[in-house]
Amino acid sequence: MDANSLNKPLLLSDEVEPDYVKKSTFLLSSVKWTLKIVMWVILIAWVGLIFLYPGEIGNQLVEKIIQATKGSVFGIAGSLFLAFSAPILLIAFLAVAHLVISGEDVFEKRKASKNPRFHLWTFPVLVDGPFGVVSAAELIGIILFVVFIIWAVYAYTLRNLSLMTLFDIPSTEKGIVILELTGLRFGMIGLLCLAFLFLPVARGSLLLRLIDIPFEHATRYHVWLGHLTMMLFTLHGLFYVIAWAIKGTLVKELLEWKNIGVANLPGVISLLAGLFMWVTSLHPVRKDYFELFFYTHQLYVVFVVFLALHVGEFVFSIVAGGIFIFMLDRFLRFCQSRRTVDILSAKCLPCGTVELVLSKPQNLRYNALSFIFLQVRELSWLQWHPFSVSSSPLDGKYHVSILIKVLGEWTSRLRESILSMSKTEPQKDLPLLTKTMITASVEGPYGHESPYHLMYENLILVAGGIGISPFLAILSDILHRVRDGKPCLPRRILVVWAVKKSDELPLLSTIDMKSICPFFSDKVNLEINIYVTRESEPSLEEGKVHVALNSSCPVSCCSMSALVGTGNNVWSGLYLIISTVGFVILMALLRIFYINPYQVSSWWYQGLLFIACMVASVIIFGGPVIGLWHLWDKKVSARDNEHEEDDRIKVESSQSNETAAYKDLTQMNLESSTIIRYGSRPDFKEIFGTISMKWGHADVGVIVCGPPTLQSSVAKEIRSHNVRRQRHHAIFHFNSHSFDL
Repeated sequence: MDANSLNKPLLLSDEVEPDYVKKSTFLLSSVKWTLKIVMWVILIAWVGLIFLYPGEIGNQLVEKIIQATKGSVFGIAGSLFLAFSAPILLIAFLAVAHLVISGEDVFEKRKASKNPRFHLWTFPVLVDGPFGVVSAAELIGIILFVVFIIWAVYAYTLRNLSLMTLFDIPSTEKGIVILELTGLRFGMIGLLCLAFLFLPVARGSLLLRLIDIPFEHATRYHVWLGHLTMMLFTLHGLFYVIAWAIKGTLVKELLEWKNIGVANLPGVISLLAGLFMWVTSLHPVRKDYFELFFYTHQLYVVFVVFLALHVGEFVFSIVAGGIFIFMLDRFLRFCQSRRTVDILSAKCLPCGTVELVLSKPQNLRYNALSFIFLQVRELSWLQWHPFSVSSSPLDGKYHVSILIKVLGEWTSRLRESILSMSKTEPQKDLPLLTKTMITASVEGPYGHESPYHLMYENLILVAGGIGISPFLAILSDILHRVRDGKPCLPRRILVVWAVKKSDELPLLSTIDMKSICPFFSDKVNLEINIYVTRESEPSLEEGKVHVALNSSCPVSCCSMSALVGTGNNVWSGLYLIISTVGFVILMALLRIFYINPYQVSSWWYQGLLFIACMVASVIIFGGPVIGLWHLWDKKVSARDNEHEEDDRIKVESSQSNETAAYKDLTQMNLESSTIIRYGSRPDFKEIFGTISMKWGHADVGVIVCGPPTLQSSVAKEIRSHNVRRQRHHAIFHFNSHSFDL
């Protein structure tokens, strides 16, 4: 290999292309593009219908759909389901086909851009305020929702005034009628927003995977939509309460439960459940009383069920699509989390961090940007906490590692459990590898569908404290790919890591870069700048070598379950399609053999039957698919058991040989590329200015993992630099990898 080839990204090397880069045939590419176009057309039509519905045009369009389909066995509810819920389910069906055709490896060949350009998703526009860091694309979405709310209020106001002129209403009652009509309209706008609310929190959703929105980002959208939806529902209830209070029938109206028409009492119960969730999800409460937020958020079941009882079958069918997709994901997560997972090793590091290595099957794929949700049953049966992986999928096929910073009660109890179950007495300030008996369950992995960290030639990784965890996975992933000759675009990497104290520095030595890829410095220019903010000089114990106390962890051949939406595309697709078809069949049978013959006309009862069919279809039709998926997973795992034992032995032996696993950074093999600054914080203006001049006219991916203040600081400098940049300077692309519930 000549000298010039060392300066080229491996992704562009023809030498590695035949083995690792998948070339799509013309037919395959045509099918994928056709599916994309069809999905975009359906999505635009669906969003357009929701946007226009408050006005006369949208209302007339829905009336035409009802007239065209009213003769079906499903009635008006079926027509509204077809108009408002079926499109999103159809897009999910097409997403199955697209992901199956694309295959498991979504990382395809991409040439480096000779003309760097801005991207809406990675250009930060708002960096301070209630929304946090907001990209240009996200700002467009926010503006569209604001415009929709303004338009809907305006359109409904015109319709209210038009209705007032059609009827001879006494002047003394006009105010009350206006209040009730306004409350009704706010409720309808809230329902239209509710159609989107559950989509972002379907963690393994095929829709999120299709558009490559990771769950940690989608959670923010759920929070924004939740605030908007609950504000509208609160106004809905408030206007009715004011009108009933003026009439003097407040208590009577609140307790009314009609058979024909809207049942008020279920609406009151649903709104109260929503208000409890809303208040406890506000940032100050969520931050200081996370358990309160977590437990009250389980009231979503009450909220949804009583909403169906409140509005009845045909109105609830407007929002059923998104809720059904969430139910599918929730049941799949429940099935996955039933399995206990072997903890291959557990370490308590001196900086107050716990490292867990969990067993996983070979066929459960993830990437270096993935999250998992962890439950430890000895600590709580209800609490699930998200952690980013600290290992690359190339580190081993049968295990995944996470780093857990001891910050709150749950993490403190986890560390104490690991220490207390050691056979030997734990010594102060010594890392400890225990023979752990704690019972863990895992949901996930979730995250980006495509490994975007491999798609930039130039990378800046900015971490705060334990935020270094995903970057350990990224660095390991890149080094493995460089060593194995796999596609890997990054060739210049800068790591900026801010820590409070120097006892956190050994976290960086949890990966041995030289042992992974001895020649990586010839192909990757790696620089590491570390800022120790609360120490003015190196610690007296900085040269101390911490020796791990070694013991094996008991294993029972129980690895993470592959029953996850981000797992096998074929099984995920079958689960979605069969459950949806089952729901349609159940609704048809219910109407043919029960509702129509017995003339069931009660709105709230029909709403209850509707949501019961949704639940039953997931269990009765989706359950067997999950059962077959589980059997297939067991068969595949059994076939790989021999290799799994080899891998476990490798994991344990590699850790047992670490007699000096946690050394000071001055003893590492990265002295030449690592700079440690004490008593200072990163000056991002200087960092980005220097990099821009040094790396020249190029796209630079910036990935940030840390507290909101760190994200805002980085985003502010990126925005400032990109706006004022000279033509020959770099363009920085902001990517957040922080999970903040």
